[in-house]
Amino acid sequence: MRGYNIHANGIRQHLLHYAGNGPELLLIPGITSPAITWGFVAERLAETHDVHVLDVRGRGLSEAGDLDYSLDAMADDAIAIAQTMNSPIVLGHSMGARIAIRAARKNPAPFAGLLLVDPPVSGPGRRAYPSQWPWYGDSIRMAQKGCSPDDMRKFCPTWTDEQVALRAEWLHTCHWGAIKTAFDGFHVDDIHADLPQISLPMRLVVAGGAPVIGDEDVAEIQTLAPHIEVKTVEKAGHMIPWDDLEGFLAAVTDFKTGK
Repeated sequence: MRGYNIHANGIRQHLLHYAGNGPELLLIPGITSPAITWGFVAERLAETHDVHVLDVRGRGLSEAGDLDYSLDAMADDAIAIAQTMNSPIVLGHSMGARIAIRAARKNPAPFAGLLLVDPPVSGPGRRAYPSQWPWYGDSIRMAQKGCSPDDMRKFCPTWTDEQVALRAEWLHTCHWGAIKTAFDGFHVDDIHADLPQISLPMRLVVAGGAPVIGDEDVAEIQTLAPHIEVKTVEKAGHMIPWDDLEGFLAAVTDFKTGK
């Protein structure tokens, strides 16, 4: 693994590269997941893909501060980064999946296909995202002051010791304003309106043990994007590879784009 920075969409973007011999894959993590926290997943994905994991703006080692943290800005980042690559597949988890959807609607040309892992289906006039803001806000404030893995454990009771320690180490890099804007965006940005405009190959990967996406949501998404594939990782929570890494890999690594 090596880290690198590029200037894309007007800011410094930091990525981690896990070299592999397969198709290029741009992995965009969720709302409070710096790239390094997906390292154990990227190592396995590199067996079949050439993997680049993004520190989304305001997180990890990418630029932070007084920036635009809207979904459109993050989508423009994904477009600009993909344009420096060789038509990557985008694997987006949670917020990252919403970024992938918006980016592909705005400019599909740089992408080979989309792997959409448990995207929040909240939005205008829809039910709220099941996680509450204090879970994010309180843990970030704690991390900013300095916290131990034991302190973080109360927020992530089912995670391994290594996963909790990594979150305790890196969560402080998540800019408060970036996270709050993204969380609020779960409820005001309408990704459902984007889906009918996307013709790229797509696969929806559902966490079968989480309340984020229900059967009725899958049915609606299939109506909006009839060509989308759907795979479910049974019993896995929203952080699917944290609960079932082998099930996650089985759900994503055989994705074909035709390119």
